[in-house]
Amino acid sequence: MTHAAQQYIDLYRDAKEMICRHSVPVLNAPRREAMEAFSRMGWPGSKHEAYRYTSLAPLMEPDFALNLNRLQMPANPQDAFRCDVPNLSTAIYFVVNDTPLPATHHLLPEGVLMGSLKELAAQHPDLVARYYGKLARWQEDAPTAFNTAFAQDGILLYVPHGVVVEKPIQLVNTLRSDVDFMANRRLLIILEEGAQARLLVCDHATAGSTYVSTQVTEAFIGEGAVFDLYELEETNTQTTRINNLYMKQEANSNVQLSTISLTGGHTRNTMEIALDGPGAELNLSGMAVADGEQHVDNHTTILHNAPRCTSKELMKYVLNDEATGVFSGLVKVQPGAEKTLSEQTSRNLCATTKAHAYARPQLEIYADDVKCSHGATVGQLNEAALFYMRQRGISEAEARMMLMFAFVGEAIDTIRMEALRDRLHHLVEKRFRGELGQCKGCKLSV
Repeated sequence: MTHAAQQYIDLYRDAKEMICRHSVPVLNAPRREAMEAFSRMGWPGSKHEAYRYTSLAPLMEPDFALNLNRLQMPANPQDAFRCDVPNLSTAIYFVVNDTPLPATHHLLPEGVLMGSLKELAAQHPDLVARYYGKLARWQEDAPTAFNTAFAQDGILLYVPHGVVVEKPIQLVNTLRSDVDFMANRRLLIILEEGAQARLLVCDHATAGSTYVSTQVTEAFIGEGAVFDLYELEETNTQTTRINNLYMKQEANSNVQLSTISLTGGHTRNTMEIALDGPGAELNLSGMAVADGEQHVDNHTTILHNAPRCTSKELMKYVLNDEATGVFSGLVKVQPGAEKTLSEQTSRNLCATTKAHAYARPQLEIYADDVKCSHGATVGQLNEAALFYMRQRGISEAEARMMLMFAFVGEAIDTIRMEALRDRLHHLVEKRFRGELGQCKGCKLSV
């Protein structure tokens, strides 16, 4: 066992009573078995097939602080931090490191629950126990096992049968510490039959410290439910972000799932979506803009477990300097999943010769009468188009920016919220121009 893993095994052994005391029984129930699973696996390295290009073990070697005693922050970040998307008018909730802040009053429909997972689990233990830990594959994935053992709180979004949440919900995660810090949080999403909701999750980090964040999301999307989940990462080069999403879709549900990485250090997104009911639809899109020595890895699995389901997946990377982009996507059509429609596309643009892109699309079909396609490309900027633009008086830098912006536009245009889509077009353009520091409207005290 490596030192990176052993230090946390020892920490759990010494602090397990404190960890449980500051959480609730529902979250505590799987901890021991999860830690046993992590002790067996350890942090994955390059010899693990699923982590071949994203070895986590070296990133976990430092001695990170954890807030296991749940000490309160000395100041309210809501007074210093504002993150909003113009014209979107979201209901905003804040999490600092792995501690949800008390929510201001939001007029959400009757029966909708949104807030601290620990507090809501204490109030609704049967509801949370019915779903928590039922999708997360902590027996097989080390980061998921680690998170299950250490996470003490998180966020719950529950939308009852037939309820439509008109107002988009925004969750702002902020990493903030004077010392190198690790945050472990959960996100539990439950949409019952016919429910509708939209959730935007924004990840930020203050400067001056090195951070690791692990997040495990379990999402249950009921029959006929409609759900949009958008994840936007704007942290910094000192941040390692490990984000695992497990989703189950019932019959005739419709999901838009988008992950956007604009700034960060090492990012690993694992997404596993099971289309379990006939007629379920999934539109999964992703986009990453990386430079310097940034590393972005999206590892996706789409399981077609029922007939007449549709999935469309689009991933686009723009890699500059010595950045690395990784995409591994599996679409698996199970026996009995006839009339499946599936399309998977990965497009990678390396703007320099030192940037690296690794794409591994995979398609497994065990049913008849299906229409499935997949493909991946890795290339550089179109020199002919660049020359054409230069001949018309456009500077080389501006021409390169315009071509890269056009390249990722297709991924942004899959977003179904117009105000967010327009805002991302603006943020991506600023990113290419090197002007993106933080969202307009953010005042983040460092």
